[in-house]
Order: sequence, then C-alpha cells, then structure tokens
Amino acid sequence: MEEEEEEVLCYLDRVLEEEEEEEEGEVFEYGDGELDHITPTHRQFKGDVEKGLEMKKLVLSGFLASEEIYINQLEALLLPMRPLKATATSSQPVLTIQQVETIFYKIQDIFEIHKEFYDALLPNIQQWDEKVTVGHLFQKLASQLGVYKAFVDNYKVALETAEKCSQANVQFHQISENLKVKGPKDSKDCTTNVSMEALLYKPIDRVTRSTLVLHDLLKHTPKDHPDFPLLQDALRISQNFLSSINEEIDPRRTAVTTPKGEARQLVKDGFLVEVSESSRKLRHVFLFTDLLLCAKMKKTSVGRHQQYECKWYIPLADLTFQTLDDSDSSPSIQVLPEHEIEEMKIKISVLKSEIQKEKKAPKGQSRVDRLRKKMNEQESWLLLHSPTIPFRVHNKHGKSYQFLLSSDYERSEWRESIQKLQKKDLQTCLLSPVELQVLTSSCFKLRTVHNIPVTSNKDDEETPGLYGFLHVIVHSAKGFKDSANLYCTLEVDSYGYFVSKAKTRVFRDTMEPHWNEEFEIELEGSLFLRILCYENCYDKSLLNKDDNEIVDKIMGKGQVQLDPQTVQSKNWHMDVIEMNGIKVEFSMKFTSRDLSLKRTPSKKQSGVFGVKINVVTKRERSKVPYIVRQCIEEVEKRGIDEVGIYRISGVATDIQALKLVFDTNTKDILVMLSDMDINAIAGTLKLYFRELPEPLLTDRLYPAFMEGIALSDPAAKENCMMHLLRSLPDPNLMTFLPLLDHLKRVAEKEPINKMSLHNLATVFGPTLLRPSESEIAKAQHITSASDIWSHDVMAQVQVLLYYLQHPPISFAELKRNTLYYSTDV
Repeated sequence: MEEEEEEVLCYLDRVLEEEEEEEEGEVFEYGDGELDHITPTHRQFKGDVEKGLEMKKLVLSGFLASEEIYINQLEALLLPMRPLKATATSSQPVLTIQQVETIFYKIQDIFEIHKEFYDALLPNIQQWDEKVTVGHLFQKLASQLGVYKAFVDNYKVALETAEKCSQANVQFHQISENLKVKGPKDSKDCTTNVSMEALLYKPIDRVTRSTLVLHDLLKHTPKDHPDFPLLQDALRISQNFLSSINEEIDPRRTAVTTPKGEARQLVKDGFLVEVSESSRKLRHVFLFTDLLLCAKMKKTSVGRHQQYECKWYIPLADLTFQTLDDSDSSPSIQVLPEHEIEEMKIKISVLKSEIQKEKKAPKGQSRVDRLRKKMNEQESWLLLHSPTIPFRVHNKHGKSYQFLLSSDYERSEWRESIQKLQKKDLQTCLLSPVELQVLTSSCFKLRTVHNIPVTSNKDDEETPGLYGFLHVIVHSAKGFKDSANLYCTLEVDSYGYFVSKAKTRVFRDTMEPHWNEEFEIELEGSLFLRILCYENCYDKSLLNKDDNEIVDKIMGKGQVQLDPQTVQSKNWHMDVIEMNGIKVEFSMKFTSRDLSLKRTPSKKQSGVFGVKINVVTKRERSKVPYIVRQCIEEVEKRGIDEVGIYRISGVATDIQALKLVFDTNTKDILVMLSDMDINAIAGTLKLYFRELPEPLLTDRLYPAFMEGIALSDPAAKENCMMHLLRSLPDPNLMTFLPLLDHLKRVAEKEPINKMSLHNLATVFGPTLLRPSESEIAKAQHITSASDIWSHDVMAQVQVLLYYLQHPPISFAELKRNTLYYSTDV
C-alpha cells in the first residue's frame, strides 16, 4: 500500500512538472499511457467543438459522480466507527478508544468537508448555464487540505493498527473485510463489499484526483471567466500540498555490473542488445579473427577519449550457436507491450518536428541542443527495448550469452561471419589480464561502427529518411540450383534498427518462383529496403526451437538504398537485388505522408469503397455495411489465431480484387472470401475504413475526441467519451460498436495471435479517427501535415484503446442514458 501511495504521488508530481514545462514553452510530453496535455494544434480548434458539447459541464458532472461514490465510501468507513467507539468503554470491547481514534483518524472531518462540497456543487450542475461559477467551491475545498495532511501523516500507523487488531480480534477482522458501500443513487447495484484497507487508501487517491480535475477545468475555462483566478488559486494550493508530501520520496535506482576479457584483426563490429541478469544492456560487440569480444563503453572524464571495458570473450574455436533445447537456464526475454514502443516513436517524431522549428527560430541553438539530447535518450531507449529475435552464443568450456536482434538479416550476417572464420584451423586462446587490457584498449581505434545507430547522431546534412508509404511488388527470382519451396520477406529500417514488414506466399517446388505480389509498407525515417529469400522448411525434425526464431533456411539476402529522387516519382521503379548468385526482381514507388493524409470526397454513389457510410447502409437496408459484417465474420472464422492478424500486410493485388468484388456486388463474394488469404481480408476491412470520405468517428467530433482523451480525471473522461459516442450518427455508431466487440475478441487470443488491445488500437486508431482537410489547412501556417500526424496519432490510438478497454457498450443503453456516466474513484 505504501508503494501504491508513493506511485500515485510521484505520478502527480510528474504531471505538475510537465505543466510547468508547458508554461516555459517546453516540448509537449505524453505520460503513463495518457495524454496529459492538448497539443498546440488542438488549442486552435477549441472553437470548432460540436455545438452543445460543454466540456466544462462534462468535467464537473463526471467529478460530481465520483464525489458521490467517494462520500459513500467514507460513510462506509464511519458506519462501524460509531459502534466500535461505543463498545470501547463496555465490558467486552472490540477495540480500545485509542485504536479506534488511530484507525479512523480525521475520517469524520473529511466526510463533512466533501458532503458540504457535494451539496453545494449539485444544484450548479442541475441548473447549468454559462454564468454558473464553481471556482469558490474548489478554492474552499483546497483550503481545507490541512485535514488531509493530518490524515496522510497518520495513514501508515492507521494501517498497521488495523492489521494488528484484525489479527488479534476475529470480530474486527470480519468487520474490516466486509464494509458495505452504497452504490450511486441512479445505480441498480445496491451495495458492494470493500475491505477497510482499500477504503483507508481512498482519501490519498482523492487528493490527486481533485488536482487532476482542476487541471481539466482550467483547460476549459476562459481566462476572463470569474472562475479562472479561483481555480488557479485552488490548483496552486493543491500543488504545494502534494509537493510537500512528495519531498521525501526519491525513487533512485542503481545498477551493478562486473567485468572480464579479449583479441587480433577486426572482422566485424556493431552495437547489440545483450540480455544480462534478466535486463537489457547495450553492448559493442567485436568479432576478431579468433575470438568474439563483448564490451561496454566506459564513462570518462571530460576531455578524455572514450574507452571500452571488456565484459566477456569467447575463443571462436570454443564457440557454438546454442538453441533453447541445449540450454537449461536461458535468460528470460523481457518484451515490452507494443504500444509502449509505438508511443516512444511518436514522442521522437514530435521532438524531430520541434527541432526543425527551433532551427529556424533566432537564437534557437541552445534549445535545439536540449531537444537533441532528449531525443538521443529516447532513441537509445527504443534501440534497447525493440529487438526480440534471440541470437545465442555458447562457450564449450564456460557460459552461454544471449543477444536480442531486430532482424533475421542481422542475425544471419553475424552467424555467417563467425562460421566463415571457424572454417579455418583455429586454436583456442586464453588471454592474460594484460593481453586482454591491451586488446580492449585497441577496440576504440579499430572499430568501424562509431556511434549508436540513432538519428540524433547524424549530421544535419544527412538525409532524414523517408516518411510515408512504400509500395513494393516482388516479381520473381532466379539463380537457384535446386527446386525448393521459396518465399521472400521485406525489411526496412526504422529508428536505428530493421523490422520485418511483409512476407510473400510460398512458391512450391520451383527454381524460378513468380510471386508478383504487391505490398504497402509504412516508412518511419527509412533509408534502406532489405529483401531476404528463404527456403521453407517442412521437415519438422530440422526445426530450431528458439523463441521467435525463423526456422527456414536463408538462401540469400540483399538491400537497396531508398533514394528519394528515384522513389518519389509517381511511376514504378524496377530494380534487381543480387544475393549469393540469386537475383530477385522487384518494383517500388513511394507516397509521402503529407499526400497519404489527404482525403478526397467520392463522387460515385455506387459501390461501397469511398462512399459515405449512411448512403451504403440506406441502400443495403442494413444497420452495418455488408463488407464490414462479412470481413469480421471471415476473420473470426479462420483468422483469429493468425499471428499478426491486422498487422501483417495482405497482398495488395488480392485486396484490390476483393475491393472490386465488393464494389460490383457480384455473386462470387462469399466463394472468393472463403478462398482468399486471411491477411488480404483483414487488409480489405482496413482499406474500407481508410477510404471512407469521412472517418468513422467523423470530422465534426474529431477535436472533441482529442480534448476528451486529454482529460486527466477518469470520471470526467468517462462522461465525455460516452457523450461523444452518443453524438455519432446512428450508422457510424452501429458500425463502430460491432467492430469494437470484434477487436476485443481478437485480443482475447493474444497468447496465440500476438495481437493485444494496444496493438489493435495502433493499427485501427489512425484509420477510424483522422484530422479533416479543414483542420490540416488551419494548421498549415504553423506546421506541416506530417507534423499534425505526429502530434495526433498517439491521441487517436488512445481514443480507440479507451473504448477497447471499456466494459461492453450497448447501443440501446448508450442512447437511453443521456445523463452523466459515473466511474469508481
């Protein structure tokens, strides 16, 4: 409980620090999976929020609902206090007077403060108009925080006393485990059972909740409103109170490491992530002609050149490639949820656009330097946490070591380089401490990779890479010596590492495969495209059981540089990659992100793609478009266990064929769906939503969704987000709710398909919710369309994630409930 208390208070401190940064003109930050602020772009659109949507009233009514729950919780605590006090002086006391006063210290005072506040706020909400003022109520509430200070100081003793009394007295134990909390007036639930320990924590949580509400209210109160200075004063008091509580909390962390040894002519080196002591460490690995050396960069004093410290080395004569089967204690791989990786990418994108703006500003260099430093830290974090493909090396006479790589291409290169050296007649080598020191010192001069591969290490003159969509057609390959089952994968670099983006079908028993498959790949500052050609392994006895390891044999691999001049023309550019005597023929073209954001309204009334959703449902006489129902049904029938469903690209030609069939409404739809690759069907559903002339969650409500998801108080956020759903046109809402339920069912199979709610929100969020042309046009004088995308995309993901994590939402219940929603505090 103490840890929980510290966590809440530390979180609030971070929110308050970020608010101060905002006032100083610092870059906007996102924290703890929530959007703490509205971006500068969003501020311009406040006037565009839908008519009748009163954000301030929604914040207040949501807070009022949570106040009612809080008062009921305090009342539940007070209920046993009175009889316990009365029996304390009897012949059979359950607790002594001192124990009762310690456990329930200040609860009566806190209850009276909040009951008075609630009774004063309620009529203001019920008779709401623009002239209503509530600032004086919040100011008074903040001025009584001294009572909370006394409660917090006593909190630890109260918990310890309650626990001791519970162990010593059976009667009190039963009372403290089953306190009855009344539900809200409008709730069907009469009471719920809650423990005393949980209820004693509520006042601590309430202080942070009240402060977050003040942030939200100030966002939506004009500066000339009489409430504004009163709310500011209440926030100042609350901030000072929380800071005083938080002063003693210091979550410092320390790391401990240990050294060892290495030698000869350098063949290859690079930065790899090692799993050491169950945590990830960035290492610089050096492959010499007779050994592999793993080193870390040592911190040195200013003015001295960098030095390496050797962590371990393995003579190549003793090195083997270990599989999971050979290992009794392979280190566990810490894999972060994909949404955290995506959120960090967005932060980096925002920083990049800030740096570009500051470069143009007079005397902006010092701020550019600060932003670069921050970006370097964030890119290094990404580099450390993104790789998941294991590469294990084992010393026949000692330990095993595990690295994590981001691409099979990279792992193959390291493996091939080591195996090539091992073909020579190698002798095992044992280095003395002096020899090892000399070798490690020489690494600094010998290295070929000088910097950690993050973009903040690049010179300004270097190309920033491409942002947008790369269309690639993998045509064919030749040069194979024997017939085999062959396929290709495509990788592009992103934030300093390579990721696999697409995979062709397996072309069976051939020496000249003709795939002719098209893929759309999203680029995030990419400079290179890699193509790997594999032989599909069907003999199960040959399978390598490594986690995440591709078991098929790499026949060849190669890469091409993505030259902006060549790729950005509207025409397809054909090229050939040569790899180990194999030639793979492919074509590519590129669409910039600025262009991909544009939506042009469709003039056609036939078909379904690019046609307004209400036109389609009216024509079909359906509540949900046929295409949405059929794609969802097919995915649930045979794609719900597919790894990466909705994330892995379908073949573009298959998707276009399905699009044509749905648009022409031929009788072959069901037959074609049952035969089609499931990733193509998933891709067709995504394309349908992407090509709507207006996003499913509408242009009109877009600014309101951005503001609603930015609310800090859960009750206010719930109130607003449900109000927004009710505000959607019926065809949009009736399509959105089944899609929501479908995505939840997909996420239930996450252990099999690797698609969590966060993954699905990342895929669908920016498709269902995108800025309109008018909003982009409004912001053009401040920033580019791609910068708007960078600022908004995380909020779009968070909006969808909010609804995916929400309990089931019924259309009828949503439409019936026009009052505020409440949420637990």
